[in-house]
Amino acid sequence: MAGKYRHWKLETDGDNILWLSLDKEGATANVLSADVMAELDRILDELSAKTPRGVVIRSGKDSGFIAGADVEEFTKLKDADDVMRMVKRGWDLYDKLASLPFPTLALVNGFCMGGGVELALACRYRVAVDQPGTRFALPEVMLGILPAWGGVKRLPRLVGPTAALDMLLTGRSVDARRAKRLGLVDEAVPPRVQENAARMIVLESPRPRRLPLTQALMNSAPLRPLVAWMARRQVASRASPDHYPAPYAILELWRRYGGDPFAPRPEDPASVIGLLEGDTARNLIRIFFLQERLKSLGKGSDFKAKRVHVIGAGVMGGDIAAWCAMRGLTVTLQDQSPERLAPAMKRAAELFKRRLRDKSGIRDALDRLIPDVAGDGARQADVVIEAIFENLQAKRELFAKLEAQAKPDALLATNTSSLKLADIGAKFKNPSRLVGIHFFNPVPQLQLVEVVKGKVTDAEIAKQAAAFVRQVDKLPLPVKDSPGFLVNRVLGPYIDQALRMVDEGVAPEVIDAAVTAFGMPMGPIELADTVGLDICLAVGKELAGEEARRARRRGQPRQEDGPRILRVAGWQRTQGRVARRHARAHQETHRTLPQGSAGGGLRRDCRRRRSRRRRTHFRHGFRALSRRADELPEEQSGKFLSLRVVREK
Repeated sequence: MAGKYRHWKLETDGDNILWLSLDKEGATANVLSADVMAELDRILDELSAKTPRGVVIRSGKDSGFIAGADVEEFTKLKDADDVMRMVKRGWDLYDKLASLPFPTLALVNGFCMGGGVELALACRYRVAVDQPGTRFALPEVMLGILPAWGGVKRLPRLVGPTAALDMLLTGRSVDARRAKRLGLVDEAVPPRVQENAARMIVLESPRPRRLPLTQALMNSAPLRPLVAWMARRQVASRASPDHYPAPYAILELWRRYGGDPFAPRPEDPASVIGLLEGDTARNLIRIFFLQERLKSLGKGSDFKAKRVHVIGAGVMGGDIAAWCAMRGLTVTLQDQSPERLAPAMKRAAELFKRRLRDKSGIRDALDRLIPDVAGDGARQADVVIEAIFENLQAKRELFAKLEAQAKPDALLATNTSSLKLADIGAKFKNPSRLVGIHFFNPVPQLQLVEVVKGKVTDAEIAKQAAAFVRQVDKLPLPVKDSPGFLVNRVLGPYIDQALRMVDEGVAPEVIDAAVTAFGMPMGPIELADTVGLDICLAVGKELAGEEARRARRRGQPRQEDGPRILRVAGWQRTQGRVARRHARAHQETHRTLPQGSAGGGLRRDCRRRRSRRRRTHFRHGFRALSRRADELPEEQSGKFLSLRVVREK
């Protein structure tokens, strides 16, 4: 029986328990492709006749349990019939697994995603190996689709609607211990006893866990509409159904149909057909493949850092240090005084509490982040990252010291966003050591990191930098040493146009309201303030200088409005200071007004006025952007066409 299959290995032990190991042929990770699921279907048919004592499903790979469905197959779906055939394939297979007359157990070691979680849910029992790599998640919502192989049906019944909807609507992962607390797994055990734990559960066959009464009532048909309404309000505060229909479809599928993907008609908002045929899913799946390409760029070197030294405890430097510590590296953070380090340490503690949740994990991460006023950590670090203010002379002086202090094989990296590596490394004894590792703000949220290779940067150094970026779970993007690198070269004209409109008299709130209504997470004016107005000004100067140099080479006269971005950015710097001062005053007012006081009415009145202003800004914003599109040359007007189409609909 074992020799019939390419992807599955079958072993029967002395207790007549069948150990079914998935080891997808020719792949580094297990995915549930059509041939993998067809083989499992045949195995289950044979098991129905053999009736073993029980079945344990596990991974035959060290990389993890199951990464989910084969996303490549989504791109081959041609019509609604293809979509439903794929859904039926997984639904029927997992129903067959759930209906087996003997105990079934999923032994999860490593990542367990999407269809892998749904397979585990179809088993009678689940055991998670308690180690850092074990994570459970249903990330389908991030691809613009929904878990259609039973996840929307089975997960709320197992852990209750509260925890289930949190996982389904956000794609958020949970570790082994949290999975045990939620009831997602029956046991979370150390690696050394995983097989014995699985064997004992199968042999003893304990009664499956029952939901607490409150959660069971919330999952009943009469209360599902109320729970869904409350969840929808939370989703609406973060995502519009026009831009991200998947979370709303998940809620409707659970509320109206109990998680059955075959019940909705194709035109129903809960239909998986409508999601997979929509633009949102198509674009998010494209982004998924682009991310996979970037991940592969970090495989060019086997470089592994253990210690990182970050100089500069500002928002950027402090967050880089905190992120590296959270990813398991020992990090020393340097600045001029303990007072400058304190805010960064406080932000790090808050980040660890939000992301790690486990007390021991938070404690360990804090232990790995070490304040270092003297800068002694640079001598032992495998990676040294400079994240001070954008001043060329200051960076040159700092790297002159670091080049002498650091280990000969350490990566020397700058987080500059506007200065050229050639200028920073001009006085290096060995300038081939210098590489750019440019994170984006806010560091915990943004995955992309530019890996900047200068003209003299050693190719192996650049590969090691990309490997380091992957090590800290970011996406490396190799770029050349040119003004603005890549992202700021794209972002610059976008912010430039917004600031020009402000200079022409359009209110900043109008622009931001129109752009966020279009679907961007924030408007360009707010983005400029978030990135940092000093950074915007420095990048603007660099880009404007590059444009002037190009114009001189072409023999063109200098355009009068060429450096306008500098003047407007300078104005925005002033406005930003005012805005921040008002924000601090607003926070102080909120602190001094107790809940239930007359201040509550004042706040509600302020919110109503702001809401009316936003509606006015929204209307005027589209008109202003439409007029702007009419004035642009034909090759640029397409940038704003989609805004007008959305509004006219």
